[in-house]
Amino acid sequence: MVRLSTEKEENEIVFEDFPFVHNSAVFLRILFEKKKTITIFWKDKKMKNLITICAVVVLLATGYTIAGTWTTIDMPGVTGTIIRGIDRSNIVGFYWDTGITHGFLYNGTTWTTLDMPGAGNTYITGISGNNIVGHIDYATDSGGGRDGGGFLYNGTSWTTLYMGGSISTFIYGINGNNIVGSYGDDYGWHGFLYDGTSCTTLDMPGARETEITGISGSNLVGSYYDGDYHGFSYDGTSWTTLDMPGVRNTHIYGISGNNIVGTYNNGVTDYTPHGFLYNGTTWTTLDMPGASQTWILGIDGSNLVGYYGDNTHGFLYTIPEPATLLLLSLGAVLLRKKCS
Repeated sequence: MVRLSTEKEENEIVFEDFPFVHNSAVFLRILFEKKKTITIFWKDKKMKNLITICAVVVLLATGYTIAGTWTTIDMPGVTGTIIRGIDRSNIVGFYWDTGITHGFLYNGTTWTTLDMPGAGNTYITGISGNNIVGHIDYATDSGGGRDGGGFLYNGTSWTTLYMGGSISTFIYGINGNNIVGSYGDDYGWHGFLYDGTSCTTLDMPGARETEITGISGSNLVGSYYDGDYHGFSYDGTSWTTLDMPGVRNTHIYGISGNNIVGTYNNGVTDYTPHGFLYNGTTWTTLDMPGASQTWILGIDGSNLVGYYGDNTHGFLYTIPEPATLLLLSLGAVLLRKKCS
């Protein structure tokens, strides 16, 4: 292959052969995270063709995160639907019906109501494989008298989970055998991790209150309060504050790999919630088109879930696969050049 110049600029990345597109996910990661100039050289092509393809790639890479598909998903015949968690094709959450809150599982075709026996209201908040977690208003067990309790449902049996000594226990997320949530006592709210055997209290250092709402592998996310709300991540060793730039309150609810989702508002003058996606480098606002309010509460891969609007509608938002978009875009350009 022939380079047009032997000099490489400081921020330039050079791909000297076209087959690099087979690893286009890596290509886009470099473009997004490193923010470098991408230059492609190949034999017997004019510079105008190079500029055309580079321009398409740059435009595509800039817009792919906001070109996703929004789908309203509402439990039929109910007052309001909140989607709280997703694992592959399975979606969980809760809905209102005649003043009672019920949990549900939706597999893309069938809606199944899941209520913990003896509970006043059931709130399902997370799913991992066959295991579903959430919390209830009260339960007819030895822990009666508490304001609320967490639960684990494995498809057959319901297990109530209370953090020892707490007034209320709320479970928000699950990944494998690990469960996260928050519990309340006379001193406020504390985050916790339950590994199937023991519970560990995890509080953001210096915070008044801590809520852990999402887990992916060994990484935990949530929000803490110190007069304002801040998002955080915790990798088992280090706590990192994660705040949407330029806003007052950041609430983080879910994590999948490097991607984190939640909701923010500006506070004081405007408490309107807006959804966001944070990929470790870039913060992107994601609001349901035409909706007055958007909450993003869960994520699995490229699929995000939550609810929107004053009347509360559930939604699924799907981010296009970057590798697929890149191949289609470059293919279209090459085909046009070949036929012209």
